[in-house]
Amino acid sequence: MTQTHLTDTRFDSFDLDSRILQGLQDAGFAHCTPIQAELLPLALPGRDVAGQAQTGTGKTAAFLVVALQRLITREPHPQRRGNQPRVIIVAPTRELAVQIHADTEVLNRHTGFRLGLVYGGTGYREQRDLVSAGVDILIGTPGRLIDYYKQRIFDLRAVEVAVIDEADRMFDLGFIRDIRYLLRRMPPPTKRLGMLFSATLSYRVTELAYEHMNHPHPVRIQPDQVTADRVSQHCFMVANDEKIPLLVGLLRGLEHARVIVFANTKRATEAIWGYLEGHGLRAAVLSGDVPQKKRLRLLKQFQEGALPILVATDVAARGLHIPDVTHVINYDLPEDAEDYVHRIGRTARAGAAGDAISFVCETYAFCLPDIEAFIGAKIAVRTLAPELLAEIDPAKFVRTPRRRHPEERRRGHGHGGRHKSRPKAVKGEPHPAREQGSRGRGRQETSSSQTQNK
Repeated sequence: MTQTHLTDTRFDSFDLDSRILQGLQDAGFAHCTPIQAELLPLALPGRDVAGQAQTGTGKTAAFLVVALQRLITREPHPQRRGNQPRVIIVAPTRELAVQIHADTEVLNRHTGFRLGLVYGGTGYREQRDLVSAGVDILIGTPGRLIDYYKQRIFDLRAVEVAVIDEADRMFDLGFIRDIRYLLRRMPPPTKRLGMLFSATLSYRVTELAYEHMNHPHPVRIQPDQVTADRVSQHCFMVANDEKIPLLVGLLRGLEHARVIVFANTKRATEAIWGYLEGHGLRAAVLSGDVPQKKRLRLLKQFQEGALPILVATDVAARGLHIPDVTHVINYDLPEDAEDYVHRIGRTARAGAAGDAISFVCETYAFCLPDIEAFIGAKIAVRTLAPELLAEIDPAKFVRTPRRRHPEERRRGHGHGGRHKSRPKAVKGEPHPAREQGSRGRGRQETSSSQTQNK
């Protein structure tokens, strides 16, 4: 992996505790990335920061180093109780919270602070018992955090460091009221250190920062460079019925590749998976309604290389650190130009190179001009040579098993059967006669104003 993304600034040039430096060494970190080199001199002395950086630039390590150093160098309040965390880190998605926790475990290995991780969809009692026993650093998603807070499992009056990650995503997912609810129950901004991170420091994100932080200093890394400079981007102009043949043909031509295929709907991801599996290409589906334990297992298998292809909706486009992704394929162009940047940011991470391939089809071709305007560049068009299109046998399509509603399971209905009815046609997706529609209802992490996952 190339090291061109690193600066000349070394972590040991800062006055960091030796235990933190040992954790950084265990993680393989010696030199700072640009966001780390700019943020540490500000935040270590206690200055609030609002950071804008591309995904994969090292912001997680930056705020963890600052938080750990503060816990080491400052004694907790003498009246602090065990159920009062000193650091709280809020993430918009379960996957991002899990990733932050994993990174914290590495850097915290020699400091020994107690960690807590809470998120919706699984482990309700186990997470509650862990937090109730007392933690120093609490990482979680808004809904589950507020759920436990209202039960008085923990309180926020002893928070010394508050981190809001992927703030723009909080707005997108409707969590911003929950974020304000949590921040208002912490000590005032002058009594704690605040760090906020976002892919874009938009007006609404900046307003949130100045409302709940102590005159945060903006840190912008390459703000004019929207897409990763080491991503090779190109596209194919395709008819809707050419998308599956082209996808199978391209994937068969990639050796030792780790590929994420993005589609706009859950139904499309399941149809894509069915064709790939049926034609000898091992893949997994990651969408919002895949059960949490299964999502984490699939991500682990993909990260470890056991699964070469991940078919996903935009739930996988933000906040996840998946190393060594060689290719991103936009089976559907995203309707939001920002999502295009986040998708292709899954490759070329930490200075590596990668390829982003987009299908410009009849259904989503209207998105291309907006994407090119947003990134400030034209995406090169490749010729759709006939040899790139694979022969597709509809009889090999693999149907996904039906996810039964809990009420059906209680009544003993639907004994593991598949869909018997033929799904309706959806413009721009594979032919309905060879597509499996999904009627399963997914469980998304929700805000506190909605239902709580228990």
